[in-house]
Amino acid sequence: MNKSSSKANTILKLEKVTKTYNTSTVAFHAIKDICLEIKQGDFMAITGASGSGKSTLMHIIGLLDRPTSGQVILEGNDISTLNQTKLAQLRNKTLGFVFQQFNLLAKTSSLENVILPLLYSDVPQKDRSNLGKVMLEKVGLADKMKNFPSQLSGGQQQRVAIARALINNPKIILADEPTGNLDSKSGKAIMSLFQTLHQEGKTIVLVTHDPKVAVAAKKIITLKDGKIISQKC
Repeated sequence: MNKSSSKANTILKLEKVTKTYNTSTVAFHAIKDICLEIKQGDFMAITGASGSGKSTLMHIIGLLDRPTSGQVILEGNDISTLNQTKLAQLRNKTLGFVFQQFNLLAKTSSLENVILPLLYSDVPQKDRSNLGKVMLEKVGLADKMKNFPSQLSGGQQQRVAIARALINNPKIILADEPTGNLDSKSGKAIMSLFQTLHQEGKTIVLVTHDPKVAVAAKKIITLKDGKIISQKC
């Protein structure tokens, strides 16, 4: 692959990114001098022990926080120049989030949870339900569209969350400990679903402390004390 096509293939790039939290007595570097490139079609796992900087890095990649120094470049654009409104629009359009806690609205059906991100999109209202149904079928929940989260198992709730993450056809699916609240059988099923999505061409960044989950990815980034100590491709 030549240099120009390689650049075109890059979705998000971190260049010497540092995030520092200042307390009354000391400056704590949660992550330091991180250089990372996420390309279209990647299936990347970011792993490391508790306190290694995974959550901070996820927040930076997910445009939920800004670095203290360094650059975050999304599709060629430095996000440091954007205000909060523009950042929120970019997150909704570019990123799909899957969380450990599912983050579903309790009094809202599966279908309504899935189409929630479309409230802030250009998709016509008349098309939203049909698109939501397609996404729920994709994750194997065609028969659970009217169910509320309390009527679903943990694995089923996470599938709803994945369908919601897919609804805007994001450039990157960012999954933070997606199997952390699941039993081993449900966890394996969710990882199998991620592998299927990757095979279909989706770009996935998975944050996990569990090496058994990380090995499903094609690239593994290991953090320690806020720095990348190894990369396996």
